[in-house]
Amino acid sequence: MTDSKDRKESGGASEKEPTELKQGGEKAEAAPAESAEKKAAAKGETPEKKAGKEEAAKPVEARAKGEGKKPPARPAARGARAAARRKKVEEPQEPSPKQPLLDAFVKRITDVVGKEAVEESYINRPNGHLPTIVVKNEKWRDVARLLREDESFSFDYLVNVSGVDYEDHMEVVYHFESLSHKHRLCVRVKADRQDPSVASVTDIWSGANWDEREIYDLLGIQFPGHPNLKRILMPENWVGHPLRKDYEPADPDI
Repeated sequence: MTDSKDRKESGGASEKEPTELKQGGEKAEAAPAESAEKKAAAKGETPEKKAGKEEAAKPVEARAKGEGKKPPARPAARGARAAARRKKVEEPQEPSPKQPLLDAFVKRITDVVGKEAVEESYINRPNGHLPTIVVKNEKWRDVARLLREDESFSFDYLVNVSGVDYEDHMEVVYHFESLSHKHRLCVRVKADRQDPSVASVTDIWSGANWDEREIYDLLGIQFPGHPNLKRILMPENWVGHPLRKDYEPADPDI
């Protein structure tokens, strides 16, 4: 009896023992967590701050996926901006303050030289509303004399002469200024690209001398009537004209 009772008691003790140990383990595990929370509270670290730190610790790629992105523009907003751009383009520009001056220049030239002398005229707005005239190549000498000698023009100062290769044609561009009238003018003269030629005006404006030589040297435009049309930058034996768009150097290494 005693042995059996002892076995039962010992068996009962052995059955209760795991439960008590488990409960004790749970309490042991809970204790560190509670201790960590208390330490965080003592440092003034709230759950919200902790969540913010964890968010900041995420990789940049993870945060970039859909987080912090601006919402796409609404279709209505995009349509309104597009309509505003179209309206801006379609609105007519205000008349240039230099348009009356350009009209007067064109009228005087066509009255004296002929209507065919002016191919085109326009205001170059980006260049300070500069009056610009495209003069027919064959009429250039007559127009040049008129610009220099006529009192309504009096373009006594040739500011600059330059050459341009447009691939399908060449152009010589002249910029003039009247020191007495204080007005300016740009004249463009087109030339055939295969055999470009524009009459020299060195006898009308002596300052055109070296400019015409430079244009001939680098672009190959001839200036009939020039007193000394020869290269000014490149050696006389240089082959080709370096500023032409179809220029191919004889020695690619140079």
